[in-house]
Amino acid sequence: MDGKAAPNGVATIEDRILRITGYYGYYPGYSSQKSASRSSVIQCKPGGNCPSRHRGMTRQLSPLSVAEDSAAPILELQNRSPSGICRQSRVERQSRSGEEGTQTHTESSSQEAEGQTRCQSCTSTFLKLIWRFLIILSVSSSWVGTTQFVKITYETFDCPFFMTWFSTNWNIMVFPIYYSGHLATAQEKQSPIKKFRECSRIFGEDGLTLKLFLKRTAPFSILWTLTNYLYLLALKKLTATDVSALFCCNKAFVFLLSWIVLKDRFMGARIVAAIMAITGIVMMAYADGFQGDSIIGVAYAVGSASTSALYKVLFKMFLGSANFGEAAHFVSTLGFFNLIFISVTPIILYFTKVEYWSPFSAVPWGYLCGVAGLWLAFNILVNVGVVLTYPILISIGTVLSVPGNAAVDLLKHKMIFSVVRLGATIIICIGFLLMLLPEEWDEITLRFINSLKEKKSEDHADDITDSSVHTRSRSRANGTVSIPLA
Repeated sequence: MDGKAAPNGVATIEDRILRITGYYGYYPGYSSQKSASRSSVIQCKPGGNCPSRHRGMTRQLSPLSVAEDSAAPILELQNRSPSGICRQSRVERQSRSGEEGTQTHTESSSQEAEGQTRCQSCTSTFLKLIWRFLIILSVSSSWVGTTQFVKITYETFDCPFFMTWFSTNWNIMVFPIYYSGHLATAQEKQSPIKKFRECSRIFGEDGLTLKLFLKRTAPFSILWTLTNYLYLLALKKLTATDVSALFCCNKAFVFLLSWIVLKDRFMGARIVAAIMAITGIVMMAYADGFQGDSIIGVAYAVGSASTSALYKVLFKMFLGSANFGEAAHFVSTLGFFNLIFISVTPIILYFTKVEYWSPFSAVPWGYLCGVAGLWLAFNILVNVGVVLTYPILISIGTVLSVPGNAAVDLLKHKMIFSVVRLGATIIICIGFLLMLLPEEWDEITLRFINSLKEKKSEDHADDITDSSVHTRSRSRANGTVSIPLA
């Protein structure tokens, strides 16, 4: 319903209200134009052709369209009505739930990855422990087997030097075995000649020459033969347990020679170990009153340990450290030298009837091959174990041969060990284990003790905190307040 025009030009009540309220799209004659546009729209029937009216309507709606565009803030406020807010909050909740789901999935996947990593690390650690245990067991069993096979062979064949020569010849196979492993495991395979020349650098930059072959191989081959020969002679006089225990003294002799010749670091613990080794040797010799075969067997065993220590010290002095390929090459070279130059010795001993056997078919080739095979396995395991694992594991495997031989002597040969021999064996083994201590063992021990003290202090502080919290909670539950005394 329209009213009369007002003096100020406002035609209708609607225009007046709009002017008073300050409507953003207001202009004079707004209501009349709006009613005219509505009437023109109503008068045009659906499906009818109203071009003139359409043009007029367009012309009249042009300011209205501007007003509707300018009324965008009001439409935005309408969109913020309760229904709009609900829609917006619903969208936000959906987006948040999606983010939480993604975050949960990420956390679960990260936890699964951590679990898999832990399982893999535990598996690798377990496999490493098994591998090290197998190395120790193999070294110990091969050395025990060698010693026991020698004792069995002596029952029918008493020729220690021939057994030494025959077993040393098997060292020729060390390098072919190493090259077979190289072909099986290496990605870039080399020819045998190229690999042989590469490993022969242990003798110098020029490789292996005839001069170096005689100069470097001869002394080490003689020491190798003496070590094994004296060891076999000791087994003729003493039990396998005593000989294997006395042979463990070579670790103490290596330390003394390295300290004197190579000027290695002085260590009080290793001096104590050397003194214990010497004490065990004296006790072993005293077991039978410094007479008979016992003192001779102890001398043979100590001589074998001494030549073994001299071999190791000279190897470190002249050839230095060697990898597995170079060590395999060197051991095979010793086998060739033994076959070429030392083969004369068993022939001389045979014709002089020092080591004579008759007939030739009476030679126990099975036992001899068993001794040689186990000795070869021991040498390969020592060289492989030093490269693939820690050298201390090889030493532990060697010292474990003492209780291994003791078990065999006790169960099979019904040996009865005297108190003096048993005490000497224990002292030598303890001295051998002291030799395995690292050079920084004192610093490592102090760090370990300090870490234990710090851990105990932290645990004590945590216990005090937990007890105080428990006391406060209990006092609050009883309705009292505990006041700590100053």
